[in-house]
Amino acid sequence: MQTIQIFVDADACPVKDEVVKVAERHGLLVTFVSNGGLRPSRDPMIRNVVVGKGADAADDWIVDNAGGNDIAITADVPLAARLVEKGVHVLGPTGRPFTPESIGMAVAMRDLKQHLRESGEIKGYNPGFSAKDRSAFLSALDQTVRRAVRSTGQ
Repeated sequence: MQTIQIFVDADACPVKDEVVKVAERHGLLVTFVSNGGLRPSRDPMIRNVVVGKGADAADDWIVDNAGGNDIAITADVPLAARLVEKGVHVLGPTGRPFTPESIGMAVAMRDLKQHLRESGEIKGYNPGFSAKDRSAFLSALDQTVRRAVRSTGQ
């Protein structure tokens, strides 16, 4: 029987504590992947992986290690697209799911916004992360874990 894992693109992830809280409730292993600066944990269900400084090193590690029905947390749309293609359940830190049905539009919007920023049409500001975002993420992650568990028969 497959064990579900949660992979977190941990550099600048604002919901690490929430991921741990939901994972503990469901008994799931969490792997935080970053280029450095992670606080070690004594919890045997939490793993920290520090990758090299390459631009996509953390993304590549997550793609190489996450499998179908695992869960990944990332705000990185290109990484989300790679993971969705592998059958991974992907959530953004605001609880926004990236699905086979939505990933194409997410990639297109990301590319459009990048073009508009580069051409000076819009500024590159991201909205602040709110308590409402945190709450939406907690709910979405719990639902995603339940869906993944149901599909593996655990």
